[in-house]
This record gives sequence, structure tokens and C-alpha cells, in this order.
Amino acid sequence: MSIFSKLNFKDQAFRLREDAILDATTTVLASKGFDLMTMDDVANLIGISKPSLYKHFKSKEDLVGAAMIRLLEGATTQLDSFPAEYTAKEKLSALLEWALRVRLDGGLPFLPSTSNAVRDMLMRNLKYVGKVIKLNSQLEKLVVMAQKEGALSKNLSADVILYSYYARSCDPAVEYLQRFSKMDSDMIVENMLRICFQGLED
Repeated sequence: MSIFSKLNFKDQAFRLREDAILDATTTVLASKGFDLMTMDDVANLIGISKPSLYKHFKSKEDLVGAAMIRLLEGATTQLDSFPAEYTAKEKLSALLEWALRVRLDGGLPFLPSTSNAVRDMLMRNLKYVGKVIKLNSQLEKLVVMAQKEGALSKNLSADVILYSYYARSCDPAVEYLQRFSKMDSDMIVENMLRICFQGLED
């Protein structure tokens, strides 16, 4: 095996471990929150030493920032993958469905609006901010397009629709329904999408 191949293998192993670290970070964040989460929690969950963890991420802030950036990149990838024939509203609905399923599988909210500490920390992460601005611009264009097509109300500000859309991705009703209702994940997603796009009326 050549030195180049060995380096590639090392790079792949490094990335795989990094993905495992971010998966563990997501799990700990979802269960304990940012304030109570520690680097020890993450290291212990995947069975590595804390010094090994620090080879990948210098601090808890860097770790959480990377987890949120990965989530945003996932959202952008999903959005780019939708068929061209999808209407603007169909793209918005499909992306929200993806975000809800991520949460139901133990992932993080689409945007961390429920935690001031996380939000303030992430606003200092320029890479994260850049990803947010890009995704926000894409979604805002879809909202405006859906309004022009008559699929969303023209009587509401595009900002109101957009931030209400974000709120659905962070809605605590998802966890309550998962924990206390008899609905399965598909039914929860179906009802949350209906609440978002049709409201409470029949």
C-alpha cells in the first residue's frame, strides 16, 4: 500500500471518528442541553479519551458549532435534492418533514432558538452564521414564490411565515407527542405539517 493510500485511509478514519463524535454530541445535547453537557459526556459515550476528543475539537463551543453546521449542511443538501418539478410549497413542506424526522430520531432542532446560550455562542461562529444566511435566503425565496403562486397567504408578511416555519422545526409539541401520545412518527409528522400549513381549522 502506498503512502498516499495510507494517508487517505487515515483521513477516512479521522472523518469517521469525527462523525461519531458529532453523533454523540447530538445525543448528549438532545438529552442534557448545552449548559449541562460536558466534553467528558461526549468522550464517554463513544468510548474515547478526552485528549483524543480534543484532537478533533478544541472546546465544547467548537464541538456544538460543528454539530449545528452539520445539521445546516444536511438541510441544504436536502433542499438541493428535491425534484425540480416540486412547487415552492412542496419544497418547504418536504424540508420541514426532514427536519421533524431528524428530531424524532434524536437529532437537534432546525435552529437553536430555544437556548440563548447556544444562540449567542453560535453567532460568534462565522462558518455557522454563513450557513444560516445561505439557508435563510433560500427559504425566504421559496416563501415569496409560494405566496406568488397562491399556495401561501399573501396577507401575511413573508417574515411572519418564514419564522413561523422555523418555529415548527423547534416546536416542543414534537417531543410531547412522541412521549405522551399514541402516535407513531409518521402520524406526528403528518399532523405537524398540517398545523404548519393548514392551521387548526378543518
